[in-house]
Amino acid sequence: MNDKQVVLLGSGAREHALAEKLTRDGATVHVLPGNAGIPNSHPEINPLDFEAVKAFAQTQGAKLIVVGPEAPLAAGIADFFAGSDIRVFGPTRAAAQLESSKVWSKEFMRRHGVATAQAWQFRSDNIAGARAKAVELGGQVVVKYDGLAAGKGVYVCSSVAEAEGALTELQTQYSSWFSFLLEEKLIGPEISIIGLTDGHEIQMLAPSQDHKQLLAGDQGPNTGGMGAYCPVPFADDNVLAAIRRDIVDPTLRGLQNEQFKFRGFLYFGIMLTPNGPKLLEYNVRLGDPEAEVLLPALDSSLLDLINATLDGTLAQQIVRQRPGAFVGVVLASGGYPAAKFPTGFPITGLENLPVHTRAYHGATRRGADGRLLTNGGRVLVLTARGPDLETATARAYEACAQVSFQDAYFRPDIAQRPVPVLTARAVN
Repeated sequence: MNDKQVVLLGSGAREHALAEKLTRDGATVHVLPGNAGIPNSHPEINPLDFEAVKAFAQTQGAKLIVVGPEAPLAAGIADFFAGSDIRVFGPTRAAAQLESSKVWSKEFMRRHGVATAQAWQFRSDNIAGARAKAVELGGQVVVKYDGLAAGKGVYVCSSVAEAEGALTELQTQYSSWFSFLLEEKLIGPEISIIGLTDGHEIQMLAPSQDHKQLLAGDQGPNTGGMGAYCPVPFADDNVLAAIRRDIVDPTLRGLQNEQFKFRGFLYFGIMLTPNGPKLLEYNVRLGDPEAEVLLPALDSSLLDLINATLDGTLAQQIVRQRPGAFVGVVLASGGYPAAKFPTGFPITGLENLPVHTRAYHGATRRGADGRLLTNGGRVLVLTARGPDLETATARAYEACAQVSFQDAYFRPDIAQRPVPVLTARAVN
């Protein structure tokens, strides 16, 4: 058995970044199913077929499984391997409800005093009640589908008409019974705080900021993420201390009180409102595209951090960051995030990328002639490093200008939001 053999589940740019980092840390990484740009990909294996994953891990002598996306966690892969000699870096199915159910997650926040927005639960048989509540709130609401939706089940509304449109779209998207939340719409800059936790201790990666809307100026529909950067200039010690006090520590106490087995990444999507930081959502895995800037920025060994989390020695670890700034821009297929759009277009320009720039493959495949083709919505993430945010941003967009495929689209304003001025009340 080789303790450097790692099985990584997933197929996107996040998994490409994870595989690259773990490989730099000395691991041999096998990616199930992977994609055309990730070395050691195994497209023949379905990561939700846990018996097949087990057989593959045993064949390779791998004793560690790192889970990239949320679906295997929600399906209970950590529970499946519990008691075996193969360890899974990721929470149990019960703990994964922090992400897999928006309704359950909101109830968890309330039970444990986590600072968050007010919310009201509805079911698909009471759309009329939800419409009435949206009218009462003047349309200033966020509509959240209860289950997993690949980052696209959230509708941020600024009018009654937009709220009614979101509710109609929910009914169209999910024809069977479902539940959902209406949340009060909060105002303020958002940041992503991601750490590794064993449910007691947590070691934080650098604060980052995602850009979820499709269009420049944070307009258009929500996507899985159109770009990210780190570190965040306004996330100073005061901001981070307030987040720790109002959100992170109550969450950890809740995990302990409910006796969840949580050993994995924990993501806090946070808004810095005029009344202090508020939690928007949990994810129980690395964010995407945050991973594509956080992992290149991480100087410490991710493999060591993961093993320490599983060994119960996380508190002894130190997280070191590389200097400079990191900016990742998503190159998406035209038509994304709609349910259907054309793919299969040749990708060119990945050779000789600008200095300090890396391409992470999100949705690519090889054609019969060996050419690299688009194979989904978020095709590539181009990540650049620079001594400062301005330089890293310029390098990322220099790479975007070089890489092309038919109908390619990217937001032109990643990492270029004005730096907000936070009031003392917002961080105290």
